[in-house]
Amino acid sequence: MINTEIAGIIFMFLTTVLLAIPLGKYMAKVYAGEEAFLSKFFRPIEHVIFKITGIDAQSEMNWKEHMKALLTINMFWFLLVMLVLMCQGFLSLNPDGNPNMSPDLAFNTAISFVVNCNLQHYSGETGVSYLSQMLLMFLQFVSAAVGIASAVVLFKAFREKSTVHLGNFYDYFVKTCTRVLLPISLLLGSLLLFEGVPMTFEGKGQMVSLEGDTVEVSRGPAAAFVAIKHLGTNGGGFFGTNSAHPLENPTYLSNMLEMIAQMLIPMALVFAFGYFIQRRKLAWMIFSVMTIGFLALAIPNILMESAGSPTIAKMGVNQDLGAMEGKEIRIGAAASGYWSIATTVISTGSVNAMHDSSMPLSGMNQLLAMMINAFYGGCGVGMLNFFIFIILAVFISGLMVGRTPEFLGKKVEAREMKIAMLVALIHPFLILTGTALAAAFPNYGAATTNDPGFHGFSELLYEYTSASANNGSGFEGLGDNTAWWNISTGIILLFGRFIPIIGPIAIAGIMAGKRYIPAGAGTLRTDNATFGMMVMAVILIIAALSFFPALTLGPVAEYFSIK
Repeated sequence: MINTEIAGIIFMFLTTVLLAIPLGKYMAKVYAGEEAFLSKFFRPIEHVIFKITGIDAQSEMNWKEHMKALLTINMFWFLLVMLVLMCQGFLSLNPDGNPNMSPDLAFNTAISFVVNCNLQHYSGETGVSYLSQMLLMFLQFVSAAVGIASAVVLFKAFREKSTVHLGNFYDYFVKTCTRVLLPISLLLGSLLLFEGVPMTFEGKGQMVSLEGDTVEVSRGPAAAFVAIKHLGTNGGGFFGTNSAHPLENPTYLSNMLEMIAQMLIPMALVFAFGYFIQRRKLAWMIFSVMTIGFLALAIPNILMESAGSPTIAKMGVNQDLGAMEGKEIRIGAAASGYWSIATTVISTGSVNAMHDSSMPLSGMNQLLAMMINAFYGGCGVGMLNFFIFIILAVFISGLMVGRTPEFLGKKVEAREMKIAMLVALIHPFLILTGTALAAAFPNYGAATTNDPGFHGFSELLYEYTSASANNGSGFEGLGDNTAWWNISTGIILLFGRFIPIIGPIAIAGIMAGKRYIPAGAGTLRTDNATFGMMVMAVILIIAALSFFPALTLGPVAEYFSIK
């Protein structure tokens, strides 16, 4: 059984890579303004959108104008969605009569979906109406498009030798929605529909359980929601248990489709970068570093979850199927372990098993995946985060060889380094400060955990890590629907989303305007294995220095306590 599951995992990973390469080439053509598949079909639709909104999609923007446009539309979406959530109880499309959200929960939910995190402190069956679900689904499209459009600004900055004109944000944004997210979502949603994921506006249905009891089962327009939640690396569940729910993820085939979908665009964007700036070797270096990091986390998790729990083994329980607590039999322990790292590395945050039930070191790897937040990463923002580590590695390498640091023909100077360090440090600052405050005020933070020991600390650490990484998954032993958690994580969600976007775009915009320096004999190469190892070393050193003490207090201590 385990060997069959491992074969399925290998198939999923290789299929994703094979699909990502042509998709990356297609995306590069779309953003470069070249003729590509579906361009003729979607171009008239895009013209109508721009005509209605009065946007001149041909107007060039500098990096500051890009960020102004990004922040403006996100603020509008936040206010609109928060208002609807607080009023959903008496709005239409609410057949199950779900009540209005409290202001603090609406605040958290609106921010969470706007920033592509989907950190849900509610259960979809009872917490939101169908109208709210569809509005949240809209945010899953546009938040993913915002991240990808931001990455394209970075691409544009290094395509030209010297420029302050970085394309048009709205043009990148709309093309992402129409030519990338929408067609793939339609295909994926249709496949999920055939696998048994519901797509209806009817309310709860009745069924007779195996015990003979008549129970009500929540339904809704789930197939469309589940498709974009994975493709856009959003991750929010239509139902409370997310993709562990049999109506979100009914079969092993649906599990494979959702797994491939969530990894597809983050991988494709790496190749799109190489095609767009015509430096494919650099793209393969980036992809190799990301893949090595991903596999270094995923393989141990697959093995640990397949091996079973030592605590349960002491009870004499057969664990040939692996550690099955918190997992679905139709999916299996190995595939659940693989998903747990894919969803945290990529910042999707969807789950097909309960991470709270994972082995302690599996939980540590899930935390590390979010703490590093640069191995593939979310739609667009993964490339932006990785770019920060490239800048740090270039600067350190330049100091080591006594040369002015350069990347793609542009000098990396003090201003860029200050921004890069701010972005690199804000992530651990948000995580560790939030966790420290929750532990320091136990009536607000620690009192809501399901475990008073090491695992309880891991629950606190995981929640703030998930919020800062815009991930959205959680150790669900935590009672997180309180004013403390809703407001504190909401604030972290904002900083954790927009600073890691604004910072890299600012660096790219500044560097784009500098004089281009042709490569010479003494130029530091950034597209080979040596530089790739340097980038990996920078990532690991920053992660170790920032997070190892906190990890020893949580998952590492828990591991030794059950040995």
